[in-house]
Amino acid sequence: MSYILVVDDDPDLANASAKVLAAEGYEIEIKLDLEEAKKSIELRNPDLVLLDVMFPGNASGGFDLARWISRKSASEKRIPVLMLSAINQKIPIGFSNQDIDAEWMPVSEFLEKPVDFDLLKNKVKAVLSRE
Repeated sequence: MSYILVVDDDPDLANASAKVLAAEGYEIEIKLDLEEAKKSIELRNPDLVLLDVMFPGNASGGFDLARWISRKSASEKRIPVLMLSAINQKIPIGFSNQDIDAEWMPVSEFLEKPVDFDLLKNKVKAVLSRE
């Protein structure tokens, strides 16, 4: 069973995502802030991190955490990150999978909020199968 860490400051979305993924047989942990997520990752490497971008007090905190995860997992098993965000709705920059970059946005996939849960399940399955 794969262990997925959901990191999102929106408890409703985090819980809904967790419920959908748990029903697929994944072990889920939720962290609502970046520091707690780091502590959790230090204790146990997840098989996948489902990560939001914007957090209170740090509008790009998810990018920072993705970079931290990338550096941390460079010397061990790579931890894939599936970034899930409404950043394009709040700041119309147009982030997409085309912006994935090993240095700037080191994630496996980028999905827009609001998320279609069937798409989320498929993306999670696909990312885990190729890692």
